[in-house]
Amino acid sequence: MAKSNVTFQDIAQYTGFSKTTISRYFNHPDTVTPQNQAIIREALEKLGYQSNKVARILAKGQTEFIGLIIPNLYLSFYAEILDEFLKSYEKYGYKFLVFSGGQGEEAERQYIQELLAYHVEGLIVLSHTIPSLELASYDLPLVTIEREDQYVSSINTDNYQGGVEATELLHRCGCDVYLHINIPVLGKKTPAFRRIDGFRDVCRKYDLPHEFLSYKGESSYQDLAEKLHVITDDIARKYPGKRKGIFCSNDTIANIVSNHLLRNHSRDLEDYRLIGFDGSPVSEQAVYPISTIAQQIDQLVDGAMELIVDQIRIRKKDPSALLEPVHRTVAPVLISRATTEEV
Repeated sequence: MAKSNVTFQDIAQYTGFSKTTISRYFNHPDTVTPQNQAIIREALEKLGYQSNKVARILAKGQTEFIGLIIPNLYLSFYAEILDEFLKSYEKYGYKFLVFSGGQGEEAERQYIQELLAYHVEGLIVLSHTIPSLELASYDLPLVTIEREDQYVSSINTDNYQGGVEATELLHRCGCDVYLHINIPVLGKKTPAFRRIDGFRDVCRKYDLPHEFLSYKGESSYQDLAEKLHVITDDIARKYPGKRKGIFCSNDTIANIVSNHLLRNHSRDLEDYRLIGFDGSPVSEQAVYPISTIAQQIDQLVDGAMELIVDQIRIRKKDPSALLEPVHRTVAPVLISRATTEEV
């Protein structure tokens, strides 16, 4: 019967090979002949061997873990991007230790210390809490997505182009007033701020009446919804009888606004044209499918993995290597649906 814990010694005795040969099979299989590899594989099956990942980590000094810090999971974009990272294991062979940020700088610093204690081989950060200068000071392979990135490598959507395309679509809908809902507290260095620039530039280009509507940072989905309900009601009161083109900074916001309009302003739905940003399923599955500027999440994740795996490879060869920040951009995709039917 198979032992509960088969050792290299057991495999060596069963095959007649030395423990050194067995070790080379696991750590450097190319140094073992194909015939001997087949013999060892058969022995592993007969003995019921189960790989001891912890032992291999200790022996190789490589955890195959990457730390991942995201702001939250109630915004559809972050849930989608987390799912895409988890699916990347088959291609890249890395697993993820995930923390949800948004609890303040000290909490996030504690998360990073936890990840460092687990000897993660790299770190991918989407939360906005800690400045990139501080992140760079941890001196490990690191990539950010859709956040301030001056001192670290990053991959982001072309947010300016997305803002332009969203506003141009609303303009083609013949709106009377143009409104953009976003959160300003993240600062102008945040990639998403470029959505505001794109919106304003198009409005100025065509001399369109426009307004920027902001809300303070939310602590939960319910908190976000309450703030957006107030903003939506204010829009209805301020611009009665006018066709209102609303550009929301993400699909979750667009979905909340759309639902509130359906429940509370259904008689005036023809007066609204709405577009979100992200391309998440929530926009497609809405009662009235919501137009959106889709971020190509698969490309963002694949690009982030390419960047961090390259950094890990360089550091393995030369732990003292200086890694200059690399910044990549992914083009957005305009998806027009029911909420921006053109006249």
